Formats: sequence, C-alpha cells, structure tokens
Amino acid sequence: MRPSKHHVRGRRGLLGALLTALAAVAALLSVAPPAQADTTICEQYGSTTIQGRYVVQNNRWGTSDTQCVTATDSGFRVTQADGSVPTNGAPKSYPSVFNGCHYTNCSPGTKLPARLSTISGAPTGISYTYVSNAVYDAAYDIWLDPTPRTDGVNRTEIMIWFNKVGPVQPVGSQVGTATVAGRPWQVWSGNNGSNDVLSFVAPSAISSWSFDVMDFVRQAVSRGLAQDSWYLTSVQAGFEPWQNGAGLAVTSFSSTVETGGGSGGTAACKVAYATNVWQGGFSADVTVTNTGSSPVSGWKLAFTLPAGQQISGAWGAGVTPSSGAVTASNLAYNAQIAPGGQVSFGFQGSYGGTFAKPSGFSLNGGACATA
Repeated sequence: MRPSKHHVRGRRGLLGALLTALAAVAALLSVAPPAQADTTICEQYGSTTIQGRYVVQNNRWGTSDTQCVTATDSGFRVTQADGSVPTNGAPKSYPSVFNGCHYTNCSPGTKLPARLSTISGAPTGISYTYVSNAVYDAAYDIWLDPTPRTDGVNRTEIMIWFNKVGPVQPVGSQVGTATVAGRPWQVWSGNNGSNDVLSFVAPSAISSWSFDVMDFVRQAVSRGLAQDSWYLTSVQAGFEPWQNGAGLAVTSFSSTVETGGGSGGTAACKVAYATNVWQGGFSADVTVTNTGSSPVSGWKLAFTLPAGQQISGAWGAGVTPSSGAVTASNLAYNAQIAPGGQVSFGFQGSYGGTFAKPSGFSLNGGACATA
C-alpha cells in the first residue's frame, strides 16, 4: 500500500506532504507485518519454518533426480518431482511438514519429545491436495521411541494413509481392520529393516480431517509396539511418491501437544477383569477404578484380546473392533469417573483353543494396574 500523491505549491507544502506520507507509511509498517513470501527448497534435505512453529522439509533420499517443494504460510506444495523408483520397494522421498524433532532438526517451540504418559491429547488437522498422474501415498507419520531422542531412526513408526494412488502398499502385511478415531481402517504391520511400522489405510481417500494423534498411539501400545514410558518425538504430514508427484500439496497443517497427564508412566487407574467361560464362549465384566485425585472426563480403555477371541456383543461401552487390539469407549451416560469412582462394562464372545485374559490395559493412554 502506498500513500496517494498530492499536488502542492512551494517548498513548505511539499515538505509537509512528504512528512505526512512518511508518517502514514511508518504507521502501516508498525501494525501490519509483511506477508511471508513462499520459499522453494530443492536441496536434498533442505528445510524451512512456517508459522514460526512447523518445519517443511524436502527430504529426498531414494533418487538423485531433482525434487523441489515450495513452502507456503499454511503448508507446502511439490513443484518438481523428477524420476521414479520401483513400486515394490521404498518410495523416493517424503516431502512433509512436521512438529517435533527429525534428525536433530526441531521445530520452533515444540513440546516434543514428550513421554506418552504425560500427554493428555495431541489434536491435529491436515488438508491435502491430490493429483492423478503420479504413484504415491499421502501419509501422516507418528514417531515413537523408548528414549527422548532428537536424532536418527525411532523404534516405531505409525503411518496413517489418507490416500494412495497406484500399485503401492504399506510395509509388512495386513493383520486386520480397526475403527480408530471414529473411522474404519485396514491395519498393516511389519518392519522395514530399521524400525517397526504400524499402518492404518483408509478404504477411500480422505482430503481433510482433524483427529487426536493419541488415538493411534494407543493402538500401537495395545499391540505391543510401544509402551506408555516411551516418547512421542514428532508428527509429520506429507507424501511418499514412487513416480512423479508434482502438484501434490498440504494446504493446511496444525499440531498441538497437550501435556500434564502425569510422569510416572502409569495412569491412576485399576482394572478388574472378571470372566465366565464355557466351551467355545465367554463373557467378561470389566470394572475401571479411578485411583487418582482428578476426575476422568471421557475415557477409552485399550487392551488386546488373545488370538482366537471374537466379541459378539457389548454393553456399557462401545467396543471396537471385535478382535485383536480393541478400545472400549464411554457412552454418554458414563463418561465421567470421579476420583475413587468406578465404571463398568461388559461383553460376550467366542474363542478357540485355550482361553486367556488380556495381559494389560491402558486408560486414555496410561497403563493401569490390574486387580
């Protein structure tokens, strides 16, 4: 914005007009910070910050061909993505935006790494733009490690595939299905030679979604791929291209980590798991006690059913999925557990082989004692 020109007579009039114009410009500069210009990155591991709190990274490792990303104020877009790699192997890159620490590159002001047991919530939101003339997945990555490391490869990677185009699939093999954060997913599990990978694949493309990262972290804990004493080191949103990829974009990204849930690695809870077993079938009555001094507002109890067990019906809670790593969630009438209070639910199911009970339980991400 520039001051309008005025026609004045004499030196005094000209000087006054000039001073007025300069004052107007100074006032504008003092209250309106300049817009951030888009930044293009073509260096293999080049990065920049956006919004003063997130890092955009080019992160190309699988090819020597040029890849460039342009960081915007709200995300990034892939502006050049030359080359291709075989679709039965690893992708060529992971251009992404992240909160946390990645190979010693930490986003400004991040709370990560953070011990899982101290995280009360990790709300996040992401919006993607897709293209059809490439082979890729759109993946949200969650990295977990037994130590608060800020460098190198973490022990467990959780991948949420929002979309995939072409003949590509996650690491490992499909081990079942699950409903997580209110959505259905195919669940894949494997190891890429460097770390364990737990993947959740959407049955159809998701362009935009807001969710709590801890819902997926609890799945990893319940499946034995992490523990509550481990650390969340970063969350990242981007693309894994195998062929091409120009035009792919993250149009918005947000990530917040809410801490204050304790620091001992164990939630203030106790679980009693009583069963009635007959040939081929069983019922379970579960009682959760809040042994802490603060109320629990909204609860999710995660546990893993032993192999061969299948839930056919439940009461007092929503329990999904019907086998494997399951999560029992409160109903509207029993969402609150007062200090020293209890909540109970139950389910009925079938089993094959020798009957066994779950080995552990976690309430809202924190491990519980068993009665």
